[in-house]
Amino acid sequence: MQIRDIKVLPTFVGRRNQLIVKVETDEGIHGWGESGLSSRELAVAEAIKHFREFMLGKDPLNIAGLWQEMYRSNYFEGGRVLAAAISAIDIALHDVKGKALGVPVYQLLGGKQRDWIPLFATTAAPMGPKLIEDTRLLLSEGWNVIRTWMHAPDEGDAHGRRVFEPRESIGPTATWLTRLREEVGNGPVIGIDYHHRLTVAEAASFCQRMPSGTLDFLEEPIRDETPEAYEALRRMVDVPFAIGEEFASKWQFLPYIERDITQFARIDVCNVGGLTEAMKVAGWCEAHYVDLMPHNPLGPICVAASAHLCAAVNNVAWMEIRSSPTEELGFYDQELFPVQCRQEGPRLWVPDGPGLGVELNEELAARQQFQMPRTVHLRRRDGSITNS
Repeated sequence: MQIRDIKVLPTFVGRRNQLIVKVETDEGIHGWGESGLSSRELAVAEAIKHFREFMLGKDPLNIAGLWQEMYRSNYFEGGRVLAAAISAIDIALHDVKGKALGVPVYQLLGGKQRDWIPLFATTAAPMGPKLIEDTRLLLSEGWNVIRTWMHAPDEGDAHGRRVFEPRESIGPTATWLTRLREEVGNGPVIGIDYHHRLTVAEAASFCQRMPSGTLDFLEEPIRDETPEAYEALRRMVDVPFAIGEEFASKWQFLPYIERDITQFARIDVCNVGGLTEAMKVAGWCEAHYVDLMPHNPLGPICVAASAHLCAAVNNVAWMEIRSSPTEELGFYDQELFPVQCRQEGPRLWVPDGPGLGVELNEELAARQQFQMPRTVHLRRRDGSITNS
């Protein structure tokens, strides 16, 4: 079997673009992959075209060797754009191999350790009564792990630019999360995503405004480029961290795992280097008693790849899903993806058919053209840029 073509299909689904990759073989078997790096899809698409030039004619079943060739055979290796491109191709190659052998992808990863994947839901309700209302709704429908969003009023400055003041956010957020914990008790798992919008000092102040035990996890409170900054924060707060959705290799995970900085690995198979790299990180995490909490904000291909990863490893806490009673973003269009994973509330059933267990309606995808993303550029009141 040989790779005949690698196609890039950028398409708009729900509220965002999905960059889908199709690997075709000379035996008529095809595989689907998806890249991460949202809002930078066109850069990833061009990187995939570079890889395509030397992958045509190669054996698609030799996944590990092809991964190394994509990563190591060019100078200036690594980085988020290249890793996202490798991720999409690697996932598609696993789909091809599973179909060729007639087995689900999890069998290629060592076999299935669970029948279904535990999921967590997200509420983007503003800090206030709606937050408690949303949480009660989720709890009533069986969701026991709930991620919230920060206090982030939608306001602009005199120039019409979006404003976010971190110090103004932490007080109301801490107040309402404390109240939320009082309302729902100690049973539910409650976390928050701060989307790396804080500094070390701001994140410490935020945590110190709440009683110990209010939060079960704090996701991405600060930027991740400097592990020492996270270590400083770790010394000041007792909340478990969930870090890693932006990491583009095992090497980026290295200090966070080896130095006990993170307690949940927010691994993204569409960013980290695909299933090949994700399995290495998962084993490393297991050795350090770190659970996976996969980042899964994309489409059904990312969902399926993440599900097979979670099925094949033991150390999984919960997987992100963007479909719940409080969040329906349209990413899992059934007409566009006529075959995809089956979700029942906070459970995702692991596909048992050959390959990933997802298929795309290419004709419809071609009509849902890529839309240039309108990225949010947040500013403080003084006009300076802050993290988005």
